[in-house]
Amino acid sequence: MTPALPQPAPAPADLSRHTPMMAQYLGIKAEFPDTLVFYRMGDFYELFFDDARKANRLLDITLTTRGQSAGEPVVMAGVPVHAVESYLARLIKLGEAVAVAEQVGDVATAKGPVERKVVRVVTPGTVTDSALMAERADTLLLAVHKHRAAWGLAWLGLSSGQLGITECGDRELPGWLARLAPAELLHEAGTLDAAFDGVRAARTARPAWQFDTALGDRKLREQLQVATLAGFNAQDLPVAQAAAAALLSYAEHTQGRALAHVRTLTVERASDLLELPPATHRNLELVQTLRGEDAPTLLSLLDTCRTGMGSRLLRHWLTHPQRARAAASARHDAIAELMTSGFEPLREALRGVSDVERTTARIALRQVRPRELAGLRQTLHGLPALRAAAPAGSALLAQLHAALQPDAGVAETLQAIADEPAVLLRDGGVIAAGVDADLDELRAISQNCDSFLLDLEARERTRTGIPNLRVQFNKVHGFYIEVTASHQDKVPADYQRRQTLKNAERYITPELKAFEDKALSAQERALAREKWLFEQLLDALQQHLGALSALARALASLDALAALAERAATLQWCRPEFVPYPCIDIEAGRHPVVEQRLRETTGAAFIANNCRMDAKTRMLVITGPNMGGKSTFMRQVALTVLLAAIGSYVPAAACRLGPIDAIHTRIGAADDLANAQSTFMLEMTEAAAIVHGATEHSLVLMDEIGRGTSTFDGLALASAIATQLHDRNRAFTLFATHYFELTELPARHPHAVNLHVGAAESGHDIVFLHQIEPGPASRSYGVQVARLAGMPQPLIRQARATLEALEAKAQAGAAQVDLFAPPPAAAMPEPSAVEAALAAVDPDRLSPREALDALYRLKALQRGPG
Repeated sequence: MTPALPQPAPAPADLSRHTPMMAQYLGIKAEFPDTLVFYRMGDFYELFFDDARKANRLLDITLTTRGQSAGEPVVMAGVPVHAVESYLARLIKLGEAVAVAEQVGDVATAKGPVERKVVRVVTPGTVTDSALMAERADTLLLAVHKHRAAWGLAWLGLSSGQLGITECGDRELPGWLARLAPAELLHEAGTLDAAFDGVRAARTARPAWQFDTALGDRKLREQLQVATLAGFNAQDLPVAQAAAAALLSYAEHTQGRALAHVRTLTVERASDLLELPPATHRNLELVQTLRGEDAPTLLSLLDTCRTGMGSRLLRHWLTHPQRARAAASARHDAIAELMTSGFEPLREALRGVSDVERTTARIALRQVRPRELAGLRQTLHGLPALRAAAPAGSALLAQLHAALQPDAGVAETLQAIADEPAVLLRDGGVIAAGVDADLDELRAISQNCDSFLLDLEARERTRTGIPNLRVQFNKVHGFYIEVTASHQDKVPADYQRRQTLKNAERYITPELKAFEDKALSAQERALAREKWLFEQLLDALQQHLGALSALARALASLDALAALAERAATLQWCRPEFVPYPCIDIEAGRHPVVEQRLRETTGAAFIANNCRMDAKTRMLVITGPNMGGKSTFMRQVALTVLLAAIGSYVPAAACRLGPIDAIHTRIGAADDLANAQSTFMLEMTEAAAIVHGATEHSLVLMDEIGRGTSTFDGLALASAIATQLHDRNRAFTLFATHYFELTELPARHPHAVNLHVGAAESGHDIVFLHQIEPGPASRSYGVQVARLAGMPQPLIRQARATLEALEAKAQAGAAQVDLFAPPPAAAMPEPSAVEAALAAVDPDRLSPREALDALYRLKALQRGPG
């Protein structure tokens, strides 16, 4: 799906043949030809013609035909105003863009159709409404631009105010796409590079002229309100600036206004981040499982945050780990302080915090709802208690503690919102009583109409002496005073006749006329007054956007740190130690996700293992049976390194880590049929990327490389790749293999060591010990694993016999064994008594009675003697 939002196109030359309303609609539609237009008509948003047909197909809403315009039936479909967000959410998930056209003219003064205009355009990457977004994940808009060999990337989280840019080469591009995971991708019109084929995002083409470096530099400076980009270290990124030009133009166009809350710029460079290629994101199941589910993953295990802000920040830390250790060490200090001082009071105080980050963005875009402001006010009122619960013992915690004091003017301004405001501004009841005298009077009129009329009636009876005088109302004549014919002589001079009846006259007085004018328009005027006051309130809040954004960042950081402290305490993790020399030294390490799943499902304890690598030990060649735990061990080492890099404690008894610049993985086997890549081609492609990219500070996981081709080909390639990683890349490498020939590698390569996963054999049974032990494995136990998987017994017996024949032939140096020849009788084990008796039975020659007797005999044989 590719929702395009082109530059406004000229309106059709002649709309005179259409009805006035259709002419208005077609004029709006001409500006957004490739976007669904929701056209407001009373209590419905209507779609017409092709838009209606498309909505009918996508949303399964009723398609109708009503009237004609220019001689053609008007095809239409509509969605109720009160349910529009649910329909928008469905369209956004499908990758569609929607232009929402509201009534902006005055119904009372309009001649012809009420004026309408598009007030917002909702696209997958520019949504700000909480109902349309995941609470715990950012929705990013990403613009990409290529110039020669460089890619420029610019991204924006409209709901968070997060703006970032970077430049990279072809090799680094997939890693950036994986860590950003955009909801919408902006690109130049034309064919998109093949590198984006796997990106699951809506694609929006923009004119090439919008990707302009000079325009980007100017728009970034205007957005950030600075004279130069040097303060952000962004002045030397021309390709990224070109991408930012298209990004900011598109975002402003969809919102119909400037982005007042976007006042900071993050410039990220690949050299500053721990490299995590897409294969690493996938194989380590950082934010999604291999099946594409949100749990169980590392993020789902870590994320016990109390707020959506904290969850989104924790996700960002996990996907953007820093190579430098300063930020991680500061977080380690904060976690230690929280564990010492107690984190539960802070987590309890955070439970009632609203999503300040998204509310701030919606204030800036003037899309905020009354209840979001009430939630913000409640959060501000709760800050003193939260400050009291937040420790300030570490440098980072002290900095965050100080940020929990925004300008008191924000809370004072928000006092204008009612305690329990209506959901929508149009419903009224948003501004608190006592804020505005005119509003209070209008509300009093509409709410106290009966009491006023009763009071007026009593006063007029006293003044005129007419005992049966009545003050009444009807929809035709409005308010009036009714006097019967018998008391006409007592009517005062200021009574003006309004209607004559058979036995009575109806009058109006100046006082009653004034009240009528107020009462009949009081509700409408009260709502208009509330809207005006609400806009004034939003104006007043604009000056506090910076303070609110800083508060949101502090709250999110505290929440994420408290969640990591809770995980460290609950899961019994330790603080890692950073050292300046090459080292990965993990004592009693565990796989965090597998350990938790074992605890939840079986209650079994996870078998911890050590991993020791340094300048003298660069490669671990790991052998052992399938299901023995090789892949789990490799992954747990990588996850421990990653957790330490983001500033978390780690699942181990102790951990020391030297500098790490990347985590590369080649694990698993799967075809990529969509891109015509076989299992082996995909395996070699990923391996090639690792060989080209790994350095002596990289961690590499290689699992069963070379298994996708013939034995000799695979063995030759696996040997060459292992040698390359050992001799040239000199990366820290965990190399799991079933090629026993590779266990000879440490004998000729001084920095390689053999390890194996322990297993105990009892007869034909096997018990996996999940323990990493020194030295190579003695065998693979493949046949035993097949038996555990439920293979038929005859098949297992044949496979075991063939395996024994193969091993005997190999030891004798004989020619290759015919795998499909029947095994020799001598190799077959003696049949059991049951099997021998069953073989003697000819079911075609048995009567029913004889068949039953045979069955009983077989059962008796199965039970054995006695």
